[in-house]
Amino acid sequence: MNYGIMEKIFCRKLKKKCIRMKENPLPGKLGERIRNEISQEGWIEWINYQTILINEYRLNLLNKKSREFLIEEMEKFFFEST
Repeated sequence: MNYGIMEKIFCRKLKKKCIRMKENPLPGKLGERIRNEISQEGWIEWINYQTILINEYRLNLLNKKSREFLIEEMEKFFFEST
């Protein structure tokens, strides 16, 4: 891979070609799927939305149910048709 060139993918979330993330944003198959289908710009949109969810629902990320909730919301955000 040529690291001097930014690889582009078709971002499923943004519905356009954008820069691909350099690494999986999460471990496992979900992280791999996100990297293959979601751009860096799409991931940044998720981070901003995730911050809103954490604040609005007063989530404690040390709590397993809070983390599971965020993963469910992430999958909806990226992969459910809007």
